[in-house]
Amino acid sequence: MSGAPLVTYFDPQPARAELPDVLASPFAHGEPHPLARRAADETFAIVQRLDVGLERDGKMFGVLVVADRDGRIGYLRAFSGMLAGSWLVDGFAPPVFDREVRDAVWLAGERELDALTAELAAHDHEAEPRRRARAALQARHAAELDELRARHRANREARSQQRAHAADAHALDQLSRGDKAERRRLLARHADELRPMTDEVARLDAEARRLVDERTARSQALFDHVIDSYVLANARGERARLRDVFAPELPPGGAGDCAAPKLLAAAYRERLRPLALAEIWWGASPATGGRHHGRCYPACRGKCGPVLGFMLQGLAVERAPVFATAHDTELRVVHEDPWLVVVDKPAGMLSVPGRDAALADSVQSRLRARDGDVRLVHRLDLDTSGLLVAAKDAASHAVLQAQFARREVGKRYVAWVDGAVTGDHGTIELALRVDLDDRPRQIHDPVHGKPAITEWRVLARTPTRTKLALCPRTGRTHQLRVHTALGLGAPIVGDRLYGHAAERLLLHAEALTFTHPHTGERVELESPAPF
Repeated sequence: MSGAPLVTYFDPQPARAELPDVLASPFAHGEPHPLARRAADETFAIVQRLDVGLERDGKMFGVLVVADRDGRIGYLRAFSGMLAGSWLVDGFAPPVFDREVRDAVWLAGERELDALTAELAAHDHEAEPRRRARAALQARHAAELDELRARHRANREARSQQRAHAADAHALDQLSRGDKAERRRLLARHADELRPMTDEVARLDAEARRLVDERTARSQALFDHVIDSYVLANARGERARLRDVFAPELPPGGAGDCAAPKLLAAAYRERLRPLALAEIWWGASPATGGRHHGRCYPACRGKCGPVLGFMLQGLAVERAPVFATAHDTELRVVHEDPWLVVVDKPAGMLSVPGRDAALADSVQSRLRARDGDVRLVHRLDLDTSGLLVAAKDAASHAVLQAQFARREVGKRYVAWVDGAVTGDHGTIELALRVDLDDRPRQIHDPVHGKPAITEWRVLARTPTRTKLALCPRTGRTHQLRVHTALGLGAPIVGDRLYGHAAERLLLHAEALTFTHPHTGERVELESPAPF
């Protein structure tokens, strides 16, 4: 592939009717334009010949259908980050950063960081025996103190018996004072023995902190220099530094290195007009889940939101989807009394209003328009339908929220999932945390994630799908969606984040059981799934 051209032209050329009228939003879910899919298929045939280990570690690839100044239609291809340890691969769009500036700073900076890392490792190697010696001395001191306490306890018991038989009280008091003096002498000796070791370890710890602080400062300075090597362009011919499009925050790690920014940057350099974009995962799924071979995914909001927001200026682009689609749906009340109201939330309606004015409609805003200061006790995802509880006063709200926090509320969901689930019932335990670069997606993280537990049971089966009852024992964001997709290998039908987009997410909160905050009676409510 040496010297492979950057633009690959379609042969035969597509007809005018096959071209998109406007560039689809890179944040939209669903299948890409047919020309983008065709470009992706051709790209994957090339990737397979590269033998870059994607069967072990998958990678996000992107294609951008473009028109040149003569009207010929072709496409660019790119990969996210590095491919097989390299930023540059023939035939793929190069990185956004200025390579000469980055290399001049990065190579020297890496050498400094490596030297500091090696110095810190040598320091830790020197300090560890001293820490172990101090710990051994502290353990010996603790054992000696325990033995003294046991002996003094026996002495006190003996003196207590002697006092009961009218023994000489003064002599017994003298013995008691002797025990206390012995304890003081032991503690003083321990302190004298421990002080030199404690001082030495404190000195070593201070030096370690100095090295860590120096490495952190130099790493931050290197990061700042590297950030300044990223200069973005847009279709208006304007340019902006990466740090400026994220200001006042710093850009997250990897910002600007995704496939979409590389593709747009290459198109602007080559004076090509972008027509259709697609980013598709190729290879093994990541350990954190959420990516599957051959599927198209929207651009991440965290890293690519500000970047593409600038780079797409000057192009005719569809508006990014907001997904709230239940404006004309009536909110059905399932239960109501003077203290609370339970509704059946339709799919596509927010639980609480969003920041955007277009997202003002929600369960909470509708209830407040009817009843005043009503507050939701819990929430359901935008795409999830089912039972939702709201309190009419602060006291009821506090009592019900405490029940949810103590996991005293019984919850049962019903869902259809894609695929044949093995077994008839079970429990999923996968710790979850937010994907910091792609909110609101959640990922499995056994180290930093919060514990999440879901019990499941099969209700029905078809040749391609399985109907499940899902009982979450914890209440993590997107818990059921990630647990079915990753824990069972069967995403919920219509899940645009962890599976395939469809008309709606087939997940419904069908049953709730809780203690009434005023009467103390157990309340059991059901709302059958509409699917």
